[in-house]
Amino acid sequence: MRRFLVVLLTLVAVLSAGWFALQRADIGYDRLELVYANADSRILPLDNGLRVHYRDAGPRDAPVIVLVHGFSSSLHTWEPWVANLKRDYRVISLDLPGHGLTNCLEGERVGTGQFVETVDAVTRALGIETFTLAGNSMGGGVAWAYALAHPSRLEGLVLVDASGWPENAQEEQSDPLVFKLLSNPVARRLMKNTDMTWLVRDGLRDSFANPDLATDDMVNRYTALARAPCHRDALMALTSGRGDRARATKEALAKIAVPTLVLHGAQDKLIPVAAGQKFADAIPGAKLVTYADAGHLPQEELAEESAGDLRAFLAGLNASETASTEPAEDG
Repeated sequence: MRRFLVVLLTLVAVLSAGWFALQRADIGYDRLELVYANADSRILPLDNGLRVHYRDAGPRDAPVIVLVHGFSSSLHTWEPWVANLKRDYRVISLDLPGHGLTNCLEGERVGTGQFVETVDAVTRALGIETFTLAGNSMGGGVAWAYALAHPSRLEGLVLVDASGWPENAQEEQSDPLVFKLLSNPVARRLMKNTDMTWLVRDGLRDSFANPDLATDDMVNRYTALARAPCHRDALMALTSGRGDRARATKEALAKIAVPTLVLHGAQDKLIPVAAGQKFADAIPGAKLVTYADAGHLPQEELAEESAGDLRAFLAGLNASETASTEPAEDG
């Protein structure tokens, strides 16, 4: 018995030492900005205390498209689209509160409601009256929620592997390991300040049909930005149910009248392609495009192809707007 207790205590001591060795402190925004901001980066202070990191590229008099990233991601996920679109469009990408280089607000519930109002505040501060809004994953949930909350401000809506539909039991079983762990309160508590590099790598590899696209630089960026002050609290709140998440229903989505494009990777392990079909079926007139060779992030995995489909959609919007503003010819 005594020998067993010695072995047990030794094991606990070793595990505790390992856990403490894996603890990682916050990284200040000033240090992160040196690495992850660029020449197009701006910080916009809002009246509520948020300092929103955004990028504004392309001609100022061109049609505007606003890009919103997903859970634990940042505006960097849109860089392939920005490079493609900025010749002809004004492209604004932003980091949501608690993500990327944008701070959090103490005492305010993180989630869809806050994200929707952040998108609204940023676009109004930049003097943008109407725009097309695109969102990926959780950002897709923000995008369709914005369409319901502020319908008069949108010219178009683009949902890229968007979230919102409740998962069934089979879909929950297929979730990547990182989301299964984050759904457990004990695991969240133990993981919060530990080195998450291996888990981030696993989750990112699951996000692509070609897992080799999850490069070391990408893994390091996700891991580092999650260590910004308060970001780990925000991410844990979103996965614990304490965050505000919009839930899609046919009845609610049927109220969306703005032209809508739904893009979805057929090999998405996080949000199955069936969800894309549900959005297309529920939103009147929505067009669905699926990608056989893409996972959860088609804007990165099939950047040129998906940007081409977006361009065709945007061209249709602009053609319709031009036709509606031209005076009718006398017969």
